[in-house]
Amino acid sequence: MKIAILDDYQRVALTCANWDQLDAEVVTLAGHIAETGNLIAELRPFDVIVAMRERTPFTAERIGLLPNLRLLVTTGMRNASIDLAACAAADVTVCGTRGSGGATAELTWALILAVTRHVAEEDAAVRSGGWQHTVGFGLRGRTLGVVGLGNIGRAVAAVGGAFGMEVLAWSQHLSPAAAAAAGATAVTKDDLFSASDVVTLHYKLSARSADLVGARELGLMKPTAYLVNTSRGPLVDQDALLGALRAGDIAGAGLDVYDEEPLPASHPLRFAPRTVLTPHLGYVTDDGYRVFYRDAVEDIAAFAAGQPVRVVGEG
Repeated sequence: MKIAILDDYQRVALTCANWDQLDAEVVTLAGHIAETGNLIAELRPFDVIVAMRERTPFTAERIGLLPNLRLLVTTGMRNASIDLAACAAADVTVCGTRGSGGATAELTWALILAVTRHVAEEDAAVRSGGWQHTVGFGLRGRTLGVVGLGNIGRAVAAVGGAFGMEVLAWSQHLSPAAAAAAGATAVTKDDLFSASDVVTLHYKLSARSADLVGARELGLMKPTAYLVNTSRGPLVDQDALLGALRAGDIAGAGLDVYDEEPLPASHPLRFAPRTVLTPHLGYVTDDGYRVFYRDAVEDIAAFAAGQPVRVVGEG
């Protein structure tokens, strides 16, 4: 059995689980391969592919070009970048893993604090000999707007309450009772964007939610307010966000996700003012990676034994 582990940027996959128990040839690929021809040339010999989240799309075209593929493992139990119908038609089993706990909520607060207290800017200044160039934006008594009150949104809301913030929440079907149970007040989308000092996104990406935050929503925000996105890049109209940042229409943004990942070296967001940028690190923790890769090994062993587990799309 030949196994390929994709997008092992930090070169830690083999240290996070016991791959030797599989009695297989295991190859890790540290660099992202975006172009289909190059990806297929690299992956054609493999029976099993382990994909990290949604970094590498597996479209119907790509599945059709991988005749040896029998098992595709994705970290997590949902992966919008995998064409499950194409996998089923090609007799490719897709299995997932357990999640990474509260890691994304933790990074959300890292970004909120970094952007409101100008951590990156002041760090750079200290290292170059400077001292105290900015005035931080205090959070106690301010308003946190949580867009999407699922597991991550609720965890973020709880920390907002601990900081002494008023917490507002909106999602399309959010009830006042569900919001109250999470320590938040359910409001309309417009009211959330206009009243919040920090807006943080935790919404599932779909055709309906793409560009959920556009010029209109950014225009409702206070010029002193911040936007944080650790969910999915396409939830935000990128051009509208760049325009708002450049014009000073909002105070800043903390971003972990982008329309195109990895973010190209010349991408305008890399040069946008008043931003803190991280490279989709929401789920990237030591504990999370151990869960992902140990479950991946279990998935492969179970599949080889003819009893696949955690099959995506079943149940």
